[in-house]
Amino acid sequence: MRLSYRILLRKEPEGGYTVIVPSLPGCITYGETIEEAIEMAKEAIELYIESLREHGEEIPTEEGTLEYTLTIETHA
Repeated sequence: MRLSYRILLRKEPEGGYTVIVPSLPGCITYGETIEEAIEMAKEAIELYIESLREHGEEIPTEEGTLEYTLTIETHA
């Protein structure tokens, strides 16, 4: 079974990247480089799904998920 998940990488001021998996609440990891962050995300997703299976919980998918970037103008 193949599952695909979007990941968001956020560059941190102190260096490295925080990775968030929006479809898997609480699935967050970190890597010093983009490549390391992606590898850490793969591992985190695998462990997350393994835990869901062990507990008999449903595995979320991104089926039916739409993504859009909204730009707003602010006046500060």
